[in-house]
Amino acid sequence: MYDIIFISNNEPNADQNWFRLHTRFPTAKRINGIVGIHAAHKTAAKAAFTKMFWAVDGDAYILDTFNFDYQVPEYDQDVVHIFHSVNPINDLRYGYGGVKLLPRKLTQDLDEFSLDMTLAISNKIKVVKEVSNLTHFNTDFFNTWKSAFREAVKLTCNVKDQIDIEDSQERLELWMTKGQDKPFGGECLKGARAGNAYALSVWPDKNKLKKINDFTWLKDQFNNV
Repeated sequence: MYDIIFISNNEPNADQNWFRLHTRFPTAKRINGIVGIHAAHKTAAKAAFTKMFWAVDGDAYILDTFNFDYQVPEYDQDVVHIFHSVNPINDLRYGYGGVKLLPRKLTQDLDEFSLDMTLAISNKIKVVKEVSNLTHFNTDFFNTWKSAFREAVKLTCNVKDQIDIEDSQERLELWMTKGQDKPFGGECLKGARAGNAYALSVWPDKNKLKKINDFTWLKDQFNNV
């Protein structure tokens, strides 16, 4: 009922995940190579024609049990819906890397300079505990480190801002400690610890915190480490 937009930016497994998605849902569309998470989602919103649209990350391996059939009542069509995903390194199940159901118009108008893309779309967030996918971000050294760094910064900010403190603190600890034995698990732990340290060192400077959306800057940080 809603358009499905696959958003990729040269993730090593993007073509494989896109083929899997498109085989099951032939009307899905793909946006590839747009620099910047915010800009990519704005482009995806422009490619959608339905009032709400599904946003699927390039590293998302959609489960066979997920059918994109969730329906949003009229009064909730200004709400960002975030579905759960499974983290292959630390086994966490929450909204990180999950499929999102987004209001098209609000996504088109989002502030590209905000720290958190979803909150830039709407301050109304609904987490749907249905698991949509495996988030296979652990494809190589840099992508694993980068993903962990970014998420650790966000979780650290949640703790400092007293947002979902217990859940955020527990998730942050697992990002920094669990999964050493998994593929690229060591890079995940290093990235999460570096992200936590960076957030603590610059908080609450929003301009410095927003650097996590600059992948060139992130690559420099990774190379320095």
